[in-house]
Amino acid sequence: MNDTIIEADVQLRQFQQVLSIIEKHQFNKRKLITILQQVQEEYRYLPQEVLTYVATALDMPVAEVYGVATFYAHFSLEAKGKYIIKVCDGTACHVKGSARLLDVLYNKLKLSEKKNTTDDMLFTIEAVSCLGACGLAPVMVVNDKVYGEVSIKKCDEILKSIAEEETRISSFN
Repeated sequence: MNDTIIEADVQLRQFQQVLSIIEKHQFNKRKLITILQQVQEEYRYLPQEVLTYVATALDMPVAEVYGVATFYAHFSLEAKGKYIIKVCDGTACHVKGSARLLDVLYNKLKLSEKKNTTDDMLFTIEAVSCLGACGLAPVMVVNDKVYGEVSIKKCDEILKSIAEEETRISSFN
């Protein structure tokens, strides 16, 4: 099969999942935030065409759905990697070297503040104001796993373990 057909099949399955999510919530406009959260779990972000689809299915103006999606920081309109790495840059973390961690991550993954997702969609780096774990500074979160007292060495180990896991997974495919 060629890549175009495979991509179209993936998109069709994702749109079917979006419809399933909307149906599960009985096309209820009051469930918009929950619907968007579940859609974002499917795509890892909220694509414009999906926001339009959700608006049409819920009989809402696209601007209203877009407004909700852009109001809440939890939602993203940009594609994110499989592994979202959040580095706290709050006061305690900054004092303990979080800026250096960000520099190391950007360098190792060939990213920057402007380009924060790898081309293979494996990693996204986000600097965040506070993760609420100041006693563990500097703190880094990979998806939902919290890492405290992260040194450059520990950061390297975390990236290495992710790479090993990805290699293990791909060897089964």
